[in-house]
Amino acid sequence: MTQSLTIRRPDDWHLHLRDGAMLAGVLPETARHFARAIIMPNLVPPVVTGAQAAAYRDRILAAIPEGMSFQPLMTLYLTEDTNPTDVAAAHASGLVTAVKLYPAGATTNSASGVANFDNVRGVLEKMAEIGLPLCIHGEVTTHDVDIFDREQVFLETVLHPLRERTPGLKVTLEHITTSHGIDYVSGADGDMAGTITTHHLMINRNHILVGGIKPHYYCLPVAKRREHMEALRKAATSGNPRFFLGTDSAPHSDANKESACGCAGCFTATNTMACLAHVFEEEGALDKLEGFASMFGPVRYGLPPNEETITLVKEPEPVPYPAKIDTGDGPVTVFDPGHPLYWRVA
Repeated sequence: MTQSLTIRRPDDWHLHLRDGAMLAGVLPETARHFARAIIMPNLVPPVVTGAQAAAYRDRILAAIPEGMSFQPLMTLYLTEDTNPTDVAAAHASGLVTAVKLYPAGATTNSASGVANFDNVRGVLEKMAEIGLPLCIHGEVTTHDVDIFDREQVFLETVLHPLRERTPGLKVTLEHITTSHGIDYVSGADGDMAGTITTHHLMINRNHILVGGIKPHYYCLPVAKRREHMEALRKAATSGNPRFFLGTDSAPHSDANKESACGCAGCFTATNTMACLAHVFEEEGALDKLEGFASMFGPVRYGLPPNEETITLVKEPEPVPYPAKIDTGDGPVTVFDPGHPLYWRVA
């Protein structure tokens, strides 16, 4: 029997669009379903000033296909040389919705990120003063910390001290991957929230490594044990407004993923809503999907929920999704949940 669920049009609070031919190729996959998205600034070179953010926004707007509506919410890439005055001006103009903190070397194009957190204290204090949120990639990058422990260590040694030194700073811990991250956000004050990705709700580290290395499941932060995936699913489907959708959909060409040193990232823009409906149905929480995907993020960022709606339909037979998206930079493999999907956006 066909089922349907109508929800407000969702937003994506963590999205990579890249630039140039890749931007043109992948943007329609997001704009088809999502009204708005927080755009990651880790281009080469990174988007560090208001002027660069404005130029990038214009390139995104120019790439939106005719007949689609989409609003990019721009961010600045935090460096140790970031000017607090420029950040405040970009925020006051309405251009910038958040600032992104990458620990130096944590993930794709993060070499310009922060190594000494004392050097960004002035920017963070200004952000707390003006109410500008900080989005954080929450991992340490020291070589003596195991990659599966880097989120937990970051919470203890970086994030908690940073928040204690900067009261009032609104922080979004992005792409949470552990029960430790869930517990930290749940137990913090109202200035703390977290995003959860589509793929971390569906894969654990076995999916990456068992039966051969699966490069299209490799992402950063890397997927953890099954128990952590289950904690993420519980949080996402709980109705707790501190947790909302940030897909971290991250396109890389197949040539760059399937190499001796493959890039980190899962491209989920095409089938995220079908994957989420599958997860929420499995957890007996379809009634909580609208909050997670469409309501809690806008409240967090001080924006109204979208007035438009989308309808998800469950079909009696599996719904075909493309295995790849062709772009001018080469094919991009779409995230494979490992089982059939019966949901689609009508």
